[in-house]
Amino acid sequence: MSLNVIALGGNAILDKVPSDEGQKEVVRKVASDIVSFIQLGEKVVICHGNGPQVGNLMIQQKAGDSEQTPMMHLDTNVAMTEGSIGYWIQQAIQNELAKKKMNKSVISVITQVEVAEDDPSFKKPTKPIGPFYNQEEAESKMKNGGGIYQEDSGRGYRKVIASPKPVSIVEKEALLSLIKAEVITICVGGGGVPVIKNKQGNYEGVEAVIDKDLSAKNLAKEIEADRLIILTGVDNVYINYNQPNQKKLEHLTVQEAKQYIKENQFPPGSMLPKVESAIEFVESGGGEAVITSIENLKNVTTGFGTRISY
Repeated sequence: MSLNVIALGGNAILDKVPSDEGQKEVVRKVASDIVSFIQLGEKVVICHGNGPQVGNLMIQQKAGDSEQTPMMHLDTNVAMTEGSIGYWIQQAIQNELAKKKMNKSVISVITQVEVAEDDPSFKKPTKPIGPFYNQEEAESKMKNGGGIYQEDSGRGYRKVIASPKPVSIVEKEALLSLIKAEVITICVGGGGVPVIKNKQGNYEGVEAVIDKDLSAKNLAKEIEADRLIILTGVDNVYINYNQPNQKKLEHLTVQEAKQYIKENQFPPGSMLPKVESAIEFVESGGGEAVITSIENLKNVTTGFGTRISY
């Protein structure tokens, strides 16, 4: 029986019509695949993204922003979406387990992830989030200490924030206890709520987002998982993607994966962080990393997907 960390993307959850019910329906389909995987005798810990959901929440808050109902800070929004998406996944898996008469417990944990206060990304934020503003609005916000705003692809101005690297998972010991008790655990949602330790030694939230795949990799390392599974929109990783000489990759050594990165084969905003997280997990002593589609999850144990190992 292997211990698997499964990383599910926020974009994979967001339905074409981003309603509550639309996203729940997607999650129900995902839960069916996850439970089928568990039926093979596999243990799972589930992480998920929340990028588009946080953006939508901030747009909603902007629409209702007032002195009586002010917009929340970003760390609170990350926690709110970590809670809502975790609830959807938890309930969907519980219902699927009941349908298959499997007696297992499921829990979702709001997880804090510590980042370094001196992480370089805090000095040079580049991650766009939230609603669009016109130039006048953006300049006014910057003048009043509302952060840094940059023009985004001709669509308006958006706030840009830091995306620091995860250092450690605050609730690690609690998660290990749940895993030991064989509770199906959903955690580190959206990369986790980013926190730093202040001078008094207390945790406090910061205006940042953490890459979900990097946090999933850290989690897999810290709980000594046998396998890191990163779920995305394609069955395999490709080189020369969408070109006549496109090639599907089924097995990669760490060295081969690094060479393809040098050749700029993987787009920075999509496949690159997934491949980098897979490499780091394997190099940290993990067994293997697999990148594949949600639909292909149940076939991972028989060799499907792109596998990265030594």
